[in-house]
Amino acid sequence: MGDAISLWPLMGIAVIVAGFLLRFNPVLVVIIAGIVTGLAAQMPIATILEKLGEGFLNTRNLPFILLIPLAVIGLLERHGLKERAQAWIAKIRSATAGRLLIVYLFVREATAALGLTSLGGHPQMVRPLLAPMAEGAAEKIHGELPGTVRYRLRAMSAATDNVGLFFGEDIFVAFGAIIFMHNFMLESGGIQTEPLHIALWGIPTAICAFSDSRRAPVASGQLSAT
Repeated sequence: MGDAISLWPLMGIAVIVAGFLLRFNPVLVVIIAGIVTGLAAQMPIATILEKLGEGFLNTRNLPFILLIPLAVIGLLERHGLKERAQAWIAKIRSATAGRLLIVYLFVREATAALGLTSLGGHPQMVRPLLAPMAEGAAEKIHGELPGTVRYRLRAMSAATDNVGLFFGEDIFVAFGAIIFMHNFMLESGGIQTEPLHIALWGIPTAICAFSDSRRAPVASGQLSAT
């Protein structure tokens, strides 16, 4: 019988959970969790510090990549991006909140199916553009909206982005879940299949998600404060 696997290094997960629940500094929590995990795995202090340093060097450009788009979007919002989006959608006579969300759902699914998942998202698309445009389209027809309806439109805008991304990326052949399913079926069941074949079976669910969204209350123009 082989040596038993030590579960003590999993203490790092408990440290992360406790740190986030207590609302401590995330960077400090992650560093402490890494140190605790290393000590539980009986790693030398020098090796632990070396691993932390390597991780920092490998990801030091990641915050820059994430923060620059957010800074640009924040600057655009400060100079009236939301107001311009609402004014633009109000000029389109046939535009409604439901039609706008349906079009965005189709575009989101199509681009995600091509692997372009970063073209949408809540901070860069839903908050500054999609939600204000949906509100502007609804105000053009119904006048001033109560707060509950306004928040409902924002929630539907966020849900539309989530649904489009979730079902669209399942069609992308290089999506991580597709590769995972391919490897799992091959290694556990000996089932020979191609990742492309698995991805193609995501098309029916994407079509069903799109068709079902068209029957939603917002898509049919039924706005309610309840």
